[in-house]
Amino acid sequence: MKPINLKVKVVPGASQSAIVGWLGDALKIRISAAPEKGKANDAVLSLLADTLGLPKSALRLVSGHRSPHKVVEISGVSEVTLKQVLVLE
Repeated sequence: MKPINLKVKVVPGASQSAIVGWLGDALKIRISAAPEKGKANDAVLSLLADTLGLPKSALRLVSGHRSPHKVVEISGVSEVTLKQVLVLE
């Protein structure tokens, strides 16, 4: 199974961390961590790993280290499963 690249829009400094929903082709995520020293990036990877039931090592930030628009590479999950888990009503 080849890795999947997921576009993410991150809003740091929120009151609580949560996946909000889809914003176009990007998944919008609110993170309570501050955007300093990689804390928000780390929190995004942890939240996605927990939500998908994957180890954090299966996720890697490939772009957007200092931007709210990021791309996360996810290994060990099919695109179908990814979309089923991340469908928010």
